[in-house]
Amino acid sequence: MTTAEKSLRLLVEKWLTPTSATPVRVTRFGRTASNGRRYVCVEALRPEGPVALFFFRHDDGSWRVFPPESRS
Repeated sequence: MTTAEKSLRLLVEKWLTPTSATPVRVTRFGRTASNGRRYVCVEALRPEGPVALFFFRHDDGSWRVFPPESRS
């Protein structure tokens, strides 16, 4: 996996396509209560209303829109 595929910024641009008319902002971040994994919630302000996505940090350093599997 390349560095670009791990970048939270590039994933936000890919999924939410921010512009000056539809800005994005981080609304929440922290660690999950169940297993301490990092997460970030990013919100885009659209004309039809806000859209929010959660991104989760995986063991390989990548950010994805689905949580990693539980550690055994």
